[in-house]
Amino acid sequence: MEAASLKILIADDEPDIIEIISFHLTKAGFNVMTAKDGSEAIEKAKLFTPDCILLDIMMPKRNGFEVCEYLRSNKQFDKTLIVLLTAMNDEASHIKGLELGGDDFVSKPISPKVLLSRITALFRRIQPANGESKIINIKDLVIDPAQYRTTLKDINFVLAKKEFELLYLLAAQSGRVFLRNEILSQVWGNDVIVGDRTIDVHVRKIRAKLGIDCITTVKGVGYKFDY
Repeated sequence: MEAASLKILIADDEPDIIEIISFHLTKAGFNVMTAKDGSEAIEKAKLFTPDCILLDIMMPKRNGFEVCEYLRSNKQFDKTLIVLLTAMNDEASHIKGLELGGDDFVSKPISPKVLLSRITALFRRIQPANGESKIINIKDLVIDPAQYRTTLKDINFVLAKKEFELLYLLAAQSGRVFLRNEILSQVWGNDVIVGDRTIDVHVRKIRAKLGIDCITTVKGVGYKFDY
């Protein structure tokens, strides 16, 4: 997917940050829109339907966590990436953001080069080895990578983009144990710095949303799909 076809919404209450991020993303070919607070971010997102939203956590009216939670409850944004911008580097904040449906964090002060590499890495989609999208059908579970759709017993479940990609990766080779480093590399990419807890949170959310224990933890090693 070419950058020129991708839409990014930047939501931050600091004009200087919006200006510098907008400049670099526009220069890279992205279609950029901005918002100065959480409420405006939601309204712009509804109109713009961005492929990616950069959300500052500490915004007026509605903070980034609230906006993230709202977006993830709205089917319109099923495929939208959410990157949280924050100066809050404590583990609790990161886990909260991931549990609410965030795909990644970028710490302030922001390096435009790092941000661009993170966004590029997040836009990479998982494909089977032959490069073609392949629908996975196991028992009553259907995983369609072309539509980013997960159906269980004919009921459609909404998974955040990284949740879906993690599920697809494991289900595509059911029974195989994936090492944590493999999962991080294939789902988040080598350019994105995330910790082991990131995988744990996403696995927990997949299990909770689907209501089935289809991902088995292999203690001290990694995870495998078993359904």
